[in-house]
Amino acid sequence: MSYKVTQSCLYFSVLTISMLIFQPVNAQYNFAGVDDMLQKNQKALGGKVVALVYKDDKIVYRKEIGEDFTGKTQVPVGAAGQWITAALAMAYIDEGKITLETKASKLIPVLGKYMKGYINLKHCLTHTDGVEGDKSGLGKLAPKTKFESLEEEMNHFAMKREIVTNPQTEFFYTNVGMNIAGRMLEVVSKKTFDRIVMEKILRPLKMRNTTFYNYDNMSINPSVGAQSSANDYINFLAMILNNGMFEGKQIISEKSVAEMCRAQFTELPVKFTPKGTEGLHYGFGAWLFVEDGSGNGTVLSSPSLSGTWPYIDRKNKYAAILLVKPQSGDQDKELFIQFKSAVDEAVGAK
Repeated sequence: MSYKVTQSCLYFSVLTISMLIFQPVNAQYNFAGVDDMLQKNQKALGGKVVALVYKDDKIVYRKEIGEDFTGKTQVPVGAAGQWITAALAMAYIDEGKITLETKASKLIPVLGKYMKGYINLKHCLTHTDGVEGDKSGLGKLAPKTKFESLEEEMNHFAMKREIVTNPQTEFFYTNVGMNIAGRMLEVVSKKTFDRIVMEKILRPLKMRNTTFYNYDNMSINPSVGAQSSANDYINFLAMILNNGMFEGKQIISEKSVAEMCRAQFTELPVKFTPKGTEGLHYGFGAWLFVEDGSGNGTVLSSPSLSGTWPYIDRKNKYAAILLVKPQSGDQDKELFIQFKSAVDEAVGAK
């Protein structure tokens, strides 16, 4: 064999190996089972669905079902926004501007005048504040509100909402605590909630299609007012999965992420929890669907009860979101379980 022929063979051998090495990573995963699950349940999911899976620092699966419903489509995601609100609080804790033990009345004096002076930020982030909650529509979409600002809403909470129990004595899921936390952050920063969440979380994560505005009356609602898209929310999940890091930038500290993912106040009696979360512990803004032996969440989710299920699987190192057009009835948890099981199989989860 001549030198020229040998050189050509070597070239093509190297080219072939390079093509194998640099082929798309998701080729190693088989998502046929996920496709099948989504197609079979399309009607139950409301007909319009976006499913994304993030692993190996990239999107390895994308499925968009329904006319004009894509990863860029903005929809109300209700209580799924509480995970973002909790992360915003941790960003200010990282900066030393507030602590989990900071009393709400220190920043919102009117609360102290009406027997609510013992509530602190941690109580607000964990639904253990003890303040009377909404009697209906819990955790769904942003309810129509008469308040033009969080400051005005705090005056209402102070005067019109009773203390049902002392803080940190029971878990009662409401929309109150997260909104108190949102107002505390406004006072600390001397800026409105929409501005600080944009500066600290949304802009750094390239979540350009996410807001906490209720477009019916342009009010801000940190608890259930979030509107987002699948493309946006997966970036938030990737940040949490990667211990606060996104595209080489530390958005919140690794310590803060660890605290968010840890079961809080597990010894307290549970007076109310939304359908589908019975028996689960709560971190900051998210439910722990699976825990390790030390109370650290390995699978966490912050579902909107109208149908959207974002989650991270820390053990198997991936994140996913099942985003649907909001529905009138509560979304069946079983569909989420089926979706996660299919994704687990696709990525070879342990």
